[in-house]
Amino acid sequence: MKRIHLCALVLLTALQTAMAQGTAEDYRRAYSLYDKLNATNVRHWAHAVAWKDSTHVFSYYIDTDDGQKYFEYDADARTRREVEAPRKQQPQPRFGRHKERHWMEVDEEQDPRPVVSPDGRTEAYIEGYNVVLHEVGKPYSEKRVLSQDGTIGCYYSNRIYWSPDSRHIFVCKRRPVAKRYVYYVETSPPDQLQPILHQQEYAKPGDELPQRTPVIFDVSSGRRIEGSTNLCPNQYDLDGFAWTADSREVTMEYNERGHKVYRVLAMDAETGAVRTVVEETASTFVNYTRHFRHDFADGTRMLWMSERDNWNHLYLYDMHTGKVTRQVTKGRWCVRHVVKVDEEAGVVYFAASGVVAGEDPYLVRYYRIGLDGKDMRCLTPAEGEHEVKFSKDFRYLVDTWSKVDQAPVTVLRRTSDGAPLDTIECADLSRLKANGWRAPEVFVAKGRDGKTDLWGIIQRPTQFDPSRRYPVIEYIYAGPGSAYTPKSFLPYNWNMTALAELGFIVVQLDAMGTSWRGKQFEEVCYKNLKDAGFPDRMEWIKAAARRYPYMDADNVGIFGASAGGQESTTAVLLHGDFYKAAYSACGCHDNRMDKIWWNEQWMGYPVDSSYVESSNVYHASKLARPLMLVVGEMDDNVDPASTYQLVNALVKAGKDFELVVLPGVSHTMGERYGEHKRFDFFVRNLLGKQPPLWDSLKE
Repeated sequence: MKRIHLCALVLLTALQTAMAQGTAEDYRRAYSLYDKLNATNVRHWAHAVAWKDSTHVFSYYIDTDDGQKYFEYDADARTRREVEAPRKQQPQPRFGRHKERHWMEVDEEQDPRPVVSPDGRTEAYIEGYNVVLHEVGKPYSEKRVLSQDGTIGCYYSNRIYWSPDSRHIFVCKRRPVAKRYVYYVETSPPDQLQPILHQQEYAKPGDELPQRTPVIFDVSSGRRIEGSTNLCPNQYDLDGFAWTADSREVTMEYNERGHKVYRVLAMDAETGAVRTVVEETASTFVNYTRHFRHDFADGTRMLWMSERDNWNHLYLYDMHTGKVTRQVTKGRWCVRHVVKVDEEAGVVYFAASGVVAGEDPYLVRYYRIGLDGKDMRCLTPAEGEHEVKFSKDFRYLVDTWSKVDQAPVTVLRRTSDGAPLDTIECADLSRLKANGWRAPEVFVAKGRDGKTDLWGIIQRPTQFDPSRRYPVIEYIYAGPGSAYTPKSFLPYNWNMTALAELGFIVVQLDAMGTSWRGKQFEEVCYKNLKDAGFPDRMEWIKAAARRYPYMDADNVGIFGASAGGQESTTAVLLHGDFYKAAYSACGCHDNRMDKIWWNEQWMGYPVDSSYVESSNVYHASKLARPLMLVVGEMDDNVDPASTYQLVNALVKAGKDFELVVLPGVSHTMGERYGEHKRFDFFVRNLLGKQPPLWDSLKE
């Protein structure tokens, strides 16, 4: 009898636990957290730090019980004074302006655009597809046509570059291609009854791209020198044109289609010979978006960023020989970006992650190093994610640092060695904690290889009870271009905070296939975006559940948008034994349907069967778990047809799923409406409860 009573008690406890999650009260509390955990509830957090011109005075503001207070701090005198809030700038009227070009629209380089020579005597422009010269101050009828071979199908670009000595012109002949367009029906425009059809330029993987041929003209003689394209064939891009200071060469950057070759080239102004200054090659991809180049004023050297030794580092080149003089930074860590190259002092200022062994390898600190590769100094020694603002003369820096579970601190430092000069502000979280804020936990576990540490965060609800059993929901964005798990302090996480409050443990991590852990770590994604780090993610969640038994690793959901929309659907299609439900917004479900630059970078060129293998449309018949698809009908980032084609495949396969179409909405996670749908979706499918009626949640 005692055993029966014990079993009944366990069952009753389980039922009470389930009933206490996903309730109307939980929803109301979840929605209230945005205001309760808003950043304005953090006192003495220095925001908007900015140096005033070339002075040693910087400004910032903090939130107080009486509203925002603004301060100016004099770094020389070490004094602070309160000042009036700056006046908000009124938006300028835009009457009569041309419509701005959409970011996907390619400039055909044909608009009239006169370019004046450095000596101010002559202007050059394109007319009738050819290069025309005109003496400044004379009638435009007195012009000189410098070229004769430009045609409608192969014309001279309006991007004209004069040599510093005004003796030569560099310009490219451009061979255009037919453009691809996508179309959107705006079903419910705000200013008319009838729908509107929108057209947008949108190049996709495999589409033809414009090609350029470099040409130099001798202005005096009219001599035309066409450079060979042997070193820049099959161009994804040829750009970055610049004359050397001595007017002897034009440098340019070439990105080969497929991104396995990237070169800095130089074309001789007298002979037209084209030579290689820098060459980057890879069997997978050169991550050209991770780009930095600094040409020294005297034209003899170049500082260049490369992942050639697996880690993102800086190399000093001899511009004349095209040889590496030295590797300036080295080690099993990554340069994140270069702040400044001080040629006179022979110093480089840069941000990096992974330098300090044993700590989170993603935390960004700031450093300086000599161009000789010696005397590297950390300017921001505190463990944390750092954001730095240097004074214009680089004598001082203002360093704000934090971690996801540590409040921001702002310190004035000396740039020469990073020595602290004054603590400006230390954020106070007492008000935030009183409102229920619970810090996410940084969690580390091994990946698929059993050796590599993977870093992520675990977010628990404010009313967390370790005696309960919590379903796990993963927020995913696994695009290879960067790392995405938050590292700095965030009082309210839009992807985690409110969702956890309904009775979930929400997690996020950076698995293999993402960035800043070395090129080999990132290359897991190559021609294999469907991998999305899932073998790592599942191991990480299982490890977390072993550590914390209240995490139910047998009841895991997943959600994401854009690349995360693709990946969350892939999770239930290919890993439905682990992921039990997925919410997927505006996903690029077939990489052949998405924009060219993202997909050819990671999936390669030409388009091949790997694109098909990574397509959710191809795998649609494998769906055996709940899936909610969300799409904005006006998505100008990912073609909405990508979602609709997945819908078509699911319908033809006889699969049950949910579809939410948001009229008039662009690229989105779903906005507030979609957020509520996401909440209900996971409450139904992970908690097994009927969500509260929407009207019951209205005040």
